[in-house]
Amino acid sequence: MPTATQSRSTILVSAADRGRLSSLARAFLDRAPDVAEDLLAEMDRARVASEAAMPADVVRMGSTVTLQDPEGSSQTVTLVYPAEADIAEKRISVLTPLGTALIGARAGRTVSWRSRDSRVLWATIDAVEQARRMP
Repeated sequence: MPTATQSRSTILVSAADRGRLSSLARAFLDRAPDVAEDLLAEMDRARVASEAAMPADVVRMGSTVTLQDPEGSSQTVTLVYPAEADIAEKRISVLTPLGTALIGARAGRTVSWRSRDSRVLWATIDAVEQARRMP
């Protein structure tokens, strides 16, 4: 059973992120098949936009996201590639169930994912802040 879920509404990714994330997921199919398959499925269903056309409120790689859980607690995380992940610094990998659920979602959307102990968790994206992009 997949470990991550997201509402089936449309997600949006840049062409560059889609290419990199699809390659990353394929590279992890042997090591982490559940999350790799979930990420590939998200990339397959994503609408793709040019870098310039990406709205500011869509979660992308490097985005800092403020989430609110059902109890009203807030947390802020930054979505990163696996090599940059550091839970103490609140940098979460896109190859985690939460990371996969966040990619391509917009502020205001509620995302859900399955925890390691099979509980379904969810949170609402309150805000998305984009990382500075190099020219």
